[in-house]
Amino acid sequence: MMQWQQLLTRQRLGKSSPIDSESARSCFQRDYDRLVFSSPFRRLKDKTQVYSLPKNDYLRTRLIHSIEVSCVGRSLGTIVGSEVIQRHNLKDYSPSDFGDIVSAASLAHDIGNPPFGHSGEDAIQSGFKRWYASTQNSVSNIEEVDFNLFEGNAQGFRIISNLEMQPRTGGMQLSCPTLAALAKYPKESYIPEYILNGYRGKSIAKYNFFQSEKELFAEVAQTVGLIRRSNQVAWWARHPLAFLMEAADDICYLIVDIEDGFRMRYIPFTDAKNLLNAIAQRSESDIKGQANTEEEEIKYLRARAINQLVKETANIFLLKESEILTGEFDRDLLCVSKYAAILDKIRSETQNKVIQHPDVISTRIAGHEILGHLFTEFADAVLSKGDKAKFLKQMIPKQYLFSEHQDCYHKILQVTDFISGMTDSYATTMFKKLKGISL
Repeated sequence: MMQWQQLLTRQRLGKSSPIDSESARSCFQRDYDRLVFSSPFRRLKDKTQVYSLPKNDYLRTRLIHSIEVSCVGRSLGTIVGSEVIQRHNLKDYSPSDFGDIVSAASLAHDIGNPPFGHSGEDAIQSGFKRWYASTQNSVSNIEEVDFNLFEGNAQGFRIISNLEMQPRTGGMQLSCPTLAALAKYPKESYIPEYILNGYRGKSIAKYNFFQSEKELFAEVAQTVGLIRRSNQVAWWARHPLAFLMEAADDICYLIVDIEDGFRMRYIPFTDAKNLLNAIAQRSESDIKGQANTEEEEIKYLRARAINQLVKETANIFLLKESEILTGEFDRDLLCVSKYAAILDKIRSETQNKVIQHPDVISTRIAGHEILGHLFTEFADAVLSKGDKAKFLKQMIPKQYLFSEHQDCYHKILQVTDFISGMTDSYATTMFKKLKGISL
């Protein structure tokens, strides 16, 4: 069983000993502040949440989504922390410490996402596969999986633990609990089926670190005392607070996508209202007493629905705490909620009416084309010689070009670092320049 005292250690990655809290700020609050002031976080202002390059100022970008998730995460962590401290007599911690860890992890959960949302991940994956099939360069089979299944979660851990604030060890040097709570999928990219042995938990759906950061994550896991699921591969049970970070993300995108879908008029007012009120459960007189317009009604119901889901999620976590600490529970918290059916309906509604809307799909297709082309151009550049390669390499910021003597795997990582770090606008502009569409 994992132990809360170790799970909440104030040890920072890259530091030799735990850091005492300042009188004004805990070490976990400082994690949050370091993230806010980082360049990768600022770039989320121009990265797709659902709508790429939106003209409507109301719609959420990836930056706003991350801030909203951090707020919900803080509430979840604080509620849960208050009870856990009493259950386990954790005298050295306060409920706000739990809230600050989940809030910081939530703030960082999308920091590694490429431009154009999940279609950007698909574009890098397919771009690598096409390029790799036609090149003479090679990487190991395990390294190849990192790119075949390129993952924004793993890129996020790479940015925070390695790339940002180089050359110091540990990157941003965040606390190990925050880094562990960030990892919804604490495993490497490929685990053979004979090792999985039929395991189908939620935490193996994706992965959270590349081969390049495997040892860094192992250090985090050992420091906070995560349960290792296999000695043959890099695979651990989740940090308990990762369940709350995941729930905060799920709550925000499910509920907020309904609100944004209504604002874009993809979802009719009546449908949006009924879906939200199935969770908020407010009377018509109460709704009318709080709102004068359709927009205000949806906004009010969105807030009440999130509040209901926060309370429900905290209760489920506390109910399942012992199973979570032993690694037995490996599902998202909301799937065992009394609201699971309506949340599935919301997910289906936004998928059909928003995600699959022709306007959204057309932009995703364009983003796929843009990033696929950029990957091919810059992968050829860093692994080839000649005038074009020389000119293209000059377009890559020096922070992404570490050494000419690195192996093929790390040179491709330089390309994915560069491309995934782009904003939607920057990637579009770069594509136009390379295509000769604009000068």
